[in-house]
Amino acid sequence: MKQKLFVLWVFMALSMTAMAAKKTIIDRIEPTDWYVGMKNPSVQLMVYGKGIRDVESVTTDYPGVRIDSLVRLDSPNYLFIYLNIKDAKPGTMTLQFVTKPAKPKGKGQRFAVDYQLKQREMGGDQRKGFDISDVLYLLMPDRFAQGPNHQKQMAGMRSYREDRNEPSLRHGGDLEGLRQHLDYFNELGVTALWFTPILENDSPDQDRWSTYHGYACTNYYRVDPRFGSNEAYRQLIDECHKKGLKVVMDMIFNHCGFEHPWVADMPSKDWFNLSDWLKESGGTSDSRNTSFLQTSYKLTPALDPYASEVDKRETVEGWFVSTMPDLNQNNPHLMRYLIQNSIWWIETAGIDGIRMDTYPYAYREPMAQWMKELDVEYPNFNTVGETWVTQPAYTAAWQKDSKLSDLNSYLKTVMDFSFQEKLDSAKHEETDAWWMGMNRLYNSFCYDYLYPNPSSVMAFIDNHDTDRFLGNGRDSLALKQALALLLTVRRIPQLYYGTEIMMNGTKEVTDGHVRKDFPGGFPGDKHNAFTAQGRTRQENAMFRWLSRLLHWRQGNETIIRGYQTQFIPHNGIYVIARRWHRNTVMTIVNGTTKEAVLEVKRYAELLNDGQDIRRVQDVPTGRYYDLSKNLTMKPRQTLVLEF
Repeated sequence: MKQKLFVLWVFMALSMTAMAAKKTIIDRIEPTDWYVGMKNPSVQLMVYGKGIRDVESVTTDYPGVRIDSLVRLDSPNYLFIYLNIKDAKPGTMTLQFVTKPAKPKGKGQRFAVDYQLKQREMGGDQRKGFDISDVLYLLMPDRFAQGPNHQKQMAGMRSYREDRNEPSLRHGGDLEGLRQHLDYFNELGVTALWFTPILENDSPDQDRWSTYHGYACTNYYRVDPRFGSNEAYRQLIDECHKKGLKVVMDMIFNHCGFEHPWVADMPSKDWFNLSDWLKESGGTSDSRNTSFLQTSYKLTPALDPYASEVDKRETVEGWFVSTMPDLNQNNPHLMRYLIQNSIWWIETAGIDGIRMDTYPYAYREPMAQWMKELDVEYPNFNTVGETWVTQPAYTAAWQKDSKLSDLNSYLKTVMDFSFQEKLDSAKHEETDAWWMGMNRLYNSFCYDYLYPNPSSVMAFIDNHDTDRFLGNGRDSLALKQALALLLTVRRIPQLYYGTEIMMNGTKEVTDGHVRKDFPGGFPGDKHNAFTAQGRTRQENAMFRWLSRLLHWRQGNETIIRGYQTQFIPHNGIYVIARRWHRNTVMTIVNGTTKEAVLEVKRYAELLNDGQDIRRVQDVPTGRYYDLSKNLTMKPRQTLVLEF
């Protein structure tokens, strides 16, 4: 009897072993699906599963598909399959995997995986990105609005809590909340929405800190479930398009979140920059007493012709923080993954643009490769890169076709941090005859000859990483000057959510104080700034003033195409004009806290012969002014005159 039981036990053990051998499991394939008809027919599939690297072969008999190569890196749990799908049609392709035999003359196990090839909705040249005709509205999904069926705890996520009293924890905004307020953006008059990252950030809360901001991605192909689903994101974008709103997606190629699967199981030893310290930390993000190197946050070494190796290394290879692993874009398989991810979101979600975070922190050559490939596939698309240095020469060197750089970045749009810094300083100063006040802005614009395309530079007065323009105050005169200049100069303008209702705050305690909840976006809010009835008198005054300017700007050929002329500040007054054919827009700001006289004769070149300038309208207020004689301006007064 015992012998029979023993034989039965051996038989069952062998059977279970055979079954286990047959059940080679693939946990994920990224991208999750792909599209036929691309100009680049090559596709990388990153396959992840226990021991998958050591499969003997992968084949497919799908018409028009050829397997070019299998790439096996350091981890036994990754296999990179490179396909050529040049002649493939949409459909379900089956990949046949054969494992290595357990014995020298044995046969390997076979298993199959289906993979979908999809039809594109439109050709790449039909996708049009944002440009100078647009006004971007930047918002943080967690802080803007919450839908009615929001779940405070989402199953399957690492530990977190929503607490609106804690500025650095999640507050519970979501995509449905955004969707329900799309009419608000139309009422305001913006034409494009830029959300801070919406991809999964599945990092656990640490005390009173979280990754609510979205810049620690743990899954590049999944919307964070706390915001909604991939399908909800696509639905939101579709509804935005119906209402004439474009959507810009925030992406991060420089780093990911510490809880990304790559950290626990690196595909290759060089997947991250300087990752050896993780062995010293036991695979944790605790960098104490390790060789961890944090970035210096100084971007100048990326272009400095005299930069030392140690400075360049700290800038590009050092990690942003220990909880955000620094990706090595020089690894060709990683860079192909990232390039494909951006293409996948364009095709799958229908986004209208990309904002690339921390652009100069990444390696220049592979980032240029990404931009060039996107430009070939989507010639009318647009990407803006965060280039946080306040000198125009630095920013201009990053723009596509710049003669200031030895490497073409192919990056069409750069961010004008000089504009933001100069205005932030000018608001505290009296405009003199040389350097102070509005002279700062004049002296920044005079270097526009450095840009290959000044019309494709993004300007802003504040964003989620800076103090709000108002600081902790409510200076509506200074704010109107900044907004009038932002919306009439030769730039793509970007507004930060809540500016239209004078939201303020500074970063002196925490970033969360410049990322407060939009009033009225959450259940129980007593103050609702989404409606005129719910706004205060001061909020309504600013909203109406800005809204009139924004609606006037839409489709305005003088602003979109017009030549720009600026005048050296005179008598404390700064004038910058846009002209197109016989139309003129004249933005006038008194950069002093005293009355100042605009000497009209000085600006005669802006006036056309025979033009009646005795009744010229100020766009945001509707009031009329007489430009046939000198004009006395009130302290800090702003005019946007059209004639």
